[in-house]
Amino acid sequence: MNIGITSTIPIEVVYAAGHTPCDLNNLFISAADPSHLIRQAEDAGFPQTTCAWIKGIYGVLLENKIDTIIIVSGGDCSNSIALGEILKHDGKRIIPFSYPLKPDLKEIEQAINKLAGELGAKPDKIIACKQQLDPIRIRLAELDELTWQEMLVTGEENQLHLVSSSDFNGNPELFSTELENFLKNARKRQPTKKGVRIGLAGVPPILSKLYSTLDELDVAVVFNEVPRQFSLPWASQSSLAQQYSRYTYPYAVHGRLNDINKACKERNLDGIIHYTQSFCFRQIEDILFKRTLSVPTLTLEADQPGPVDGRTLTRIETFIEILKG
Repeated sequence: MNIGITSTIPIEVVYAAGHTPCDLNNLFISAADPSHLIRQAEDAGFPQTTCAWIKGIYGVLLENKIDTIIIVSGGDCSNSIALGEILKHDGKRIIPFSYPLKPDLKEIEQAINKLAGELGAKPDKIIACKQQLDPIRIRLAELDELTWQEMLVTGEENQLHLVSSSDFNGNPELFSTELENFLKNARKRQPTKKGVRIGLAGVPPILSKLYSTLDELDVAVVFNEVPRQFSLPWASQSSLAQQYSRYTYPYAVHGRLNDINKACKERNLDGIIHYTQSFCFRQIEDILFKRTLSVPTLTLEADQPGPVDGRTLTRIETFIEILKG
């Protein structure tokens, strides 16, 4: 059975229960016409001022037969709670999953066990699934190193693979095979040379062609903050609860800021582009990004899917020129 997820969760539990996780965000943004899915949600009554990702997820569920959804009710978007209520009224089975307020191992383990009980996943099966996914996560960490150390993988390729690790495209075996082939071919490339090294912080941008726009400006994106967190590159060194305690996204923003500042130093970043989604509470956190990060930071905001508009392009160009100067 396909089970929709609204954000990164312990997917080892879903696989252990014999089900297939489907990241609804990925289904939305990879659709042929994401704007159509948003319009469907608005036709169903969602306000225009609701986050486009929430509306997109609802549109996805209107067009796909996914009857069970795991709603991340703590540690992600608060709008997900209301989305779950609407979906329950629509006849969907809603399973809440809540990260604790802070990365407390005991509380995380309790949340994982509760999810396992809801899905009927046995502890030995969960351990076996973790052991299956850990080597893939190690390969994704290698892909990340090829991005920022050897300049053999582009920022866009990096983002695509790391984001997909939220559910491994529903098929870990195939994902692993395709990843191995990609890494093999990437190692045969010649390193790229770019004038500016930046990191992209925040949720994955809804903007299309952002990476190609930066590439045309002689910019290398060598750090994708949240996608890297999705991939859990430290997983093989820890238990499942420890694995998700180091996942910074659901907890206080200070953990994310420490992670980004570490990357700024380690990856020799010239600047950070912090992407924020319109109508998202995380926009407020941008205040702390500006106060705390150790490199110049540009904040970009967008609402709807679409290419980089003229105003945004001008702001990016100005920011890159400042970094070059």
